[in-house]
Amino acid sequence: MGSEAGAGDRAAVLRVGNASGFYGDRFSAMREMLTGGPLDVLTGDYLAELTMLILARDRLKDPSLGYAKTFLRQLEECLGLALERGVRIVVNAGGLNPARLADAVRELAKSQGLDPAVGHVEGDDLLPRNKELGLPGGLLAANAYLGAFGIAECLRGGADVVVTGRVTDAALVVGPAVAHFGWGAGDLDALAGAVVAGHVLECGAQATGGNYAFFREHDVTRPGFPLAELHADGSSVVTKHPGTGGAVTVGTVTAQLLYETGGPRYLGPDVTARLDTVRLTEDGPDRVRIDGVRGEAPPATLKAGLNRLGGHRNEVVFVLTGLDIEAKAALVRRQFEDGLAADRRPAELRWTLARTDHADAATEEAASALLRLTARDGDPARVGRELGRVAVEMGLAGYPGFHLTAPPGPGAPYGVFEAAYIAAGEVEHTAVLPDGRRVAVPPAPVTATTGEQPEQDEPDVETGAVDPGPTRRVPLGLVAGARSGDKGGDANLGVWARDEPGWRWLSRTLTTELLRELLPETAELPITRHLLPNLRALNFTITGLLGEGVAAQHRFDPQAKALGEWLRSRRLDIPEALL
Repeated sequence: MGSEAGAGDRAAVLRVGNASGFYGDRFSAMREMLTGGPLDVLTGDYLAELTMLILARDRLKDPSLGYAKTFLRQLEECLGLALERGVRIVVNAGGLNPARLADAVRELAKSQGLDPAVGHVEGDDLLPRNKELGLPGGLLAANAYLGAFGIAECLRGGADVVVTGRVTDAALVVGPAVAHFGWGAGDLDALAGAVVAGHVLECGAQATGGNYAFFREHDVTRPGFPLAELHADGSSVVTKHPGTGGAVTVGTVTAQLLYETGGPRYLGPDVTARLDTVRLTEDGPDRVRIDGVRGEAPPATLKAGLNRLGGHRNEVVFVLTGLDIEAKAALVRRQFEDGLAADRRPAELRWTLARTDHADAATEEAASALLRLTARDGDPARVGRELGRVAVEMGLAGYPGFHLTAPPGPGAPYGVFEAAYIAAGEVEHTAVLPDGRRVAVPPAPVTATTGEQPEQDEPDVETGAVDPGPTRRVPLGLVAGARSGDKGGDANLGVWARDEPGWRWLSRTLTTELLRELLPETAELPITRHLLPNLRALNFTITGLLGEGVAAQHRFDPQAKALGEWLRSRRLDIPEALL
């Protein structure tokens, strides 16, 4: 594809590490990654859908804020070390204000007698142009997901530190690879390979044994952070620094590849990576090779994340102990709803009974269930004192053993996330180089003519009934791993088998219909199933499970982080040959 990769004096391998998977990740990770072994680039992902809302509220209070302040504190103790070791730093910690964070990095460096070259990427912030772009009113933040080429421009311009706002998580890895290997927009396979490596790295220790279904097989007390050795053809080896905790295996990498993805086509602003072409092979202890990744033209549009206030919410949790749990819960509902004045009733009241109680329990806590009331309304008064008044007045007139987990609070605003799609040419992607020059980054020259490819239900790998032999009713998790997460209001649920016989059984057995039976909360929701045979995996998208996104706190586990573990705990008839 005409790549310049491998030419001249370019090093054959680019070592890119990760030191943050979210805003609030392990503070010491930056120093650990800089001192643990050789690196060329250190990245940090600080942004998520909820984070953008948090940063938007920071910016409302103080227009000079809107970035991840933790990054500056990490850099305070690590900038000199990074410069001394020649490690470039690329982070999206700029959030809603990358220019201001870039200035803050310069100020910090000057106070330490350092003089790094600092560049930043901007143009993702669409809020000032919301009317022009036809976006809805009332937004707190509106940010397009930019690609990797602005980062590459900054690095080519000599930047030691690159700060971005909202770019795709994988762009933090792809950008350095573009700059290092000289890839162009047409090097789709190489770009796709780097996107896959970037997706594996973006969530930090999730690639090294964190949040891993089979965690008991490794010491994950303190997993190290991952790095990727990238090659000129886009292939890579995922590993970690020697002596650090956790593990890098085909299983841990598979789990992360399934996290918050959907079907075979993983869309991005620079390339569409074909996840069904990914090959994973062990390459030694704590080393997994990724190769074979094919790329296609990206869509003609960029995804944009829109955040707004959805209203106000509050919750009251009643503790129900001992006998007659269901009857006690019914009494609470009758008394509470009777006590609300008709003209003060919140727009939404949701009751959830968690049967955490055990019969004949040895402790009071183990004998107790939790009845959670969640109230939402546009008027904060309807979910504030009035809610607390009714709950408290029930104290001596309610069920036996009446008490709450905490006194009712005043309520709080909640946010709503939704996605929009903007023509890539409408977004002013700009790289601001260390010398102050502003370089416009054009959109991909060739895009998919079909636009946003809709998710499609995939057919089974094999059809027809197969005699499984003797079976045993046991948890699915004995033969399958899972990892789940959120994409706006939808949940992503990836499930993989550990060997080929398990995959043949899993691909035939775990249909969308069976998934609805195993997870009754999904019974009335649209579910899309995707097959990824190279990974021996199924990936499900459950539309609407999370309501209006994590900030709306629509359900218990609002980010669906443990949805996969719930599925693994469900029992079904599994062939004894697989156990």
